[in-house]
Amino acid sequence: MKFIILSSSRGSTAKVVLDRVNDGDVTMECLGLVTDSDDRGCVSVVRDAGFPIYRVDREDGETREDYDKKLHEMILEAGGDPKDTVVAALGWMFILSPWFVAQWKNRIINVHPALLPAHPGAHAITDALKAGDEISGMTIHFIDEGVDTGPIILQKECAVLPSDDEEALKDRIQLLEREWYPKVLQMIEEGEVSL
Repeated sequence: MKFIILSSSRGSTAKVVLDRVNDGDVTMECLGLVTDSDDRGCVSVVRDAGFPIYRVDREDGETREDYDKKLHEMILEAGGDPKDTVVAALGWMFILSPWFVAQWKNRIINVHPALLPAHPGAHAITDALKAGDEISGMTIHFIDEGVDTGPIILQKECAVLPSDDEEALKDRIQLLEREWYPKVLQMIEEGEVSL
């Protein structure tokens, strides 16, 4: 199996994933990073780890599907194939089109900072605090056509402390993400997670 990172963020989880590839804990081949801009933090993380970087620019007025068709072509150019490649969404801050999801069905994995189905969407940590949740955590799931509605692969919990603000809870959840995202990739590689 192979995987390619799809990210438009700082790259903190991507760094841990690539560290695990480089130290042999993740044996799935990494094809590199696909991103939308050179000024993303993930670019320097992936470059420092020694993996290729592919940029797909957004055009003014471009539809989501048209952009995603360019993403798809870039992944193929990088050596990806829907038969043997996982698209590892690690801070991809754009909703993928139904067209793209159909091309990579049950091959796109995402991490979300909540225990889905609770608190889908971009403000999960804020929503958990506003709801007064005592337990939060993270969900690694397949991306489908909805927003954070795809089949769940794995969930891990953490406490929400009375003193927590958004940053404190986010830090605790990200520790779980960094621990478990590489492990899920390895579970896929070893056939423990079915695609």
